[in-house]
Amino acid sequence: MGNAQNGSVISLQNVEKIYKTKAGPLKVLKGVNLEIKEGEFVAIVGPSGSGKSTLINMITGIDRPTSGEVFVAGQRLTNLSENQVAKWRGRNVGVVFQFFQLLPTLTVLENVMMPLHYTNTFRGKRKERAMELLEMVDLPDVAHKYPSQISGGQQQRAAIARALANNPKVLVGDEPTGNLDAVSAGLVFAMFEDLVAQGTTIVMVTHDRDLAGQIPRVEEVRDGQLVAQEEIDRRLVAGRD
Repeated sequence: MGNAQNGSVISLQNVEKIYKTKAGPLKVLKGVNLEIKEGEFVAIVGPSGSGKSTLINMITGIDRPTSGEVFVAGQRLTNLSENQVAKWRGRNVGVVFQFFQLLPTLTVLENVMMPLHYTNTFRGKRKERAMELLEMVDLPDVAHKYPSQISGGQQQRAAIARALANNPKVLVGDEPTGNLDAVSAGLVFAMFEDLVAQGTTIVMVTHDRDLAGQIPRVEEVRDGQLVAQEEIDRRLVAGRD
C-alpha cells in the first residue's frame, strides 16, 4: 500500500542511512524528512559528500534506508525485494544521469525502446512509442545512429527520451546538465520545464547555483540533513550578487 495520507508523490520519513566502512559506521543521511507533491520541480543542492546522491538513491529505490520510511508514487519501497523494486522503478520512475549511460552497441532508437521491454508493451508498439519520444526531444533524424555518432547534448536528450519511455510519474536527474555545454544544458532544462508543465514531478541534483535559482523549489543537503528554507533563500540571493 502507498502513503496516501499526505498527498505527496514522494515522502521520506525520518530516513537515516549508515554505511559500514573500515573506519567504522558512516552516517550519510540523518533523519531526513521530505515531502514532494505531484507536479513539483525540485532542485537538490549541496557540497560534494553531503548526501545528495544517497538521497536521490532513496527516491529511486537504488539504495535502501537503514531506518525510516520511503514512499514514492503510491508505493512503500522499504519492504520490496530487489526484483520488485526494479519492476516498480521501470513503471514509475525515470532516471537521467550525468554521463548519459546509453548502451554503445544499440542505436539511439533501440536505447529508447529498452525500458519498454520490461513492461509488457506490445512489441509492435515499442518502436512507435520510441519514435514519438525522439520526435518530442527533436532527435528523429538520429534514431538509427549509435551514441558515439552524436553529440553529448543529443545523447542527453536521447537519455531523457529513454527515461520517459513508460510515462513515469517521477523523473529524477542526477546532475543531468553537468556534462553539457551551456546551450545543450539550456535545451535540457527547457525540456524539464515543459515536462513539469505537463504534470511530471522532477527532482534534480545540480551543482549549478544559477540553474537552481531558476527552479521553483530548492532543497539543500548539508552534512546529511536538509537545511532550513530561509537559509537556502539567503544563500541563493547571495550567490547571484
